[in-house]
Amino acid sequence: MSLGKQAKVLSRAQIDAVIAYLATTRQPLRNRVIFLLSVRAGLRAKEIASLSWSMVTTSYGSIAEDIALPNTASKGRTGGRTIPLSKELRQALEAWKASCPNARPDHRVIRTKRSAATSAQVLVNLFRAWYRRLGFEGCSSHSGRRTFITNAARRISTVGGSLRDVQTLAGHSALSTTQRYIDVNPEAKRKVVEMW
Repeated sequence: MSLGKQAKVLSRAQIDAVIAYLATTRQPLRNRVIFLLSVRAGLRAKEIASLSWSMVTTSYGSIAEDIALPNTASKGRTGGRTIPLSKELRQALEAWKASCPNARPDHRVIRTKRSAATSAQVLVNLFRAWYRRLGFEGCSSHSGRRTFITNAARRISTVGGSLRDVQTLAGHSALSTTQRYIDVNPEAKRKVVEMW
């Protein structure tokens, strides 16, 4: 994938704008969960569509600390992965689950009024419609994933981690794939050369 064709990374202001907009939609809780699974957990549209409650809940039915994503819900090459849930995403999942009183562990997290599951293509179209409505050029369903990976890469060293940790969060089999997702920060390049 060439740099010119990559989905744009979302700024903090754009993330806030999407969240504010989703609060006005017909399915605000569900739509917030979809968006946060992308931008706060780095999930692909296919992974969001495949996510079942058993992957985000404990054996007691409460929202877990992590997403346990098996190969069957992903691209199926890395042995699955575990993604810690941010406080914001956890709260959104709790609110969404509370509004789905009949949800069983095998049910999909993202459902529609007409269907017990949704497809990745439906989610791709949903993201496209949201970004178009907000006037965000170059954004797609992959923008949240790129935003998550870029932000994780920029901050991982501050908590003692490395790009290898970001690679496992993203579910990439090669570090070079993860590196292609990370947006370049010209200001950071300027600052780092003045540090010594």
